[in-house]
Amino acid sequence: MLRDFFIGLSKNQLLNTAAKNYGLKLGAQSVVAGTTVEETIESIKELNRYGISATVDNLGEFVYKESEAIEAKDQILKVLEAIIEHKLDAHLSIKPTQVGLDIDFDFCLSNVREVVAKAAEHNIFVNIDMEDSTHLEKTFLLVDRLYEDYDNVGTVIQAYYHNALEQVENYRNMRIRLVKGAYKEPADIAYQDKKDIDANYRKIIEWHLLNGKFTSIATHDHNIINHVKLFVKEHNIPNSQFDFQMLYGFRKELQYELAKEGYNFCTYVPFGKDWYGYFMRRLAERPQNLNLVAKQVFNKKTNTMIGLAAGAFLLGRLTKKKK
Repeated sequence: MLRDFFIGLSKNQLLNTAAKNYGLKLGAQSVVAGTTVEETIESIKELNRYGISATVDNLGEFVYKESEAIEAKDQILKVLEAIIEHKLDAHLSIKPTQVGLDIDFDFCLSNVREVVAKAAEHNIFVNIDMEDSTHLEKTFLLVDRLYEDYDNVGTVIQAYYHNALEQVENYRNMRIRLVKGAYKEPADIAYQDKKDIDANYRKIIEWHLLNGKFTSIATHDHNIINHVKLFVKEHNIPNSQFDFQMLYGFRKELQYELAKEGYNFCTYVPFGKDWYGYFMRRLAERPQNLNLVAKQVFNKKTNTMIGLAAGAFLLGRLTKKKK
């Protein structure tokens, strides 16, 4: 129920707009690197000092105008130029809907291609993020079209899908980020029980480690991490064939610990003013995430906004029931 609550909030465009006016005052400053490129670059430099790489995500949701998509693309290019200028150990993660997937496929492809081409000139990797199931087919097609001309692209496979292993097999020759999945999907296409999701997650991780090009294991679950450590040791898989990934601001000590142990580690670094949807999905993903932001969120200065958010969501549920 708590998961549904926060996923519902993440889809509310009215609250997304209102949240921008609050900056990062709702607790998101602990999990978002900043609202500007300059702030984000400093965060990446700090990670690099600890031997940690970064994948940078320019946050953005609900993009339905070409002007907004172009603005997002230009911001991504600005980040890329900053990475090149400062010689950072970092690459990009792009959300297709932010650069026009809900507007027009070819328009989106053109925007992403511009970024990928520029990144390829400097041997910088670009990951095409996966969103919910309504965008799955188009995003895979986008990746396929890009991969025809560029080898510095990869994508994400979500373990909660029943056919996740088939997806992994289809992209065995590509660098892939493996995740459990952050969206609410119907039972006919996705596992609903945590045990089933975890089992499928271990299965696709093992398969790609044994057969794939490069595997990014994106999880905060120490049980999964420990399982991977044992698996790579048993199968003599070198550390150069994979990395662990976590979100910025989560389990920071474990991130440093894994990097110190000699594992490749990459932190997912989100930034920008359009942080609301991302933040709510992080709260939906794991109840434990609430503990990380509770002190910032539930205080006198911000409880009004949270209360409004909760009220809007519950009102929406009640309205639907009446209909």
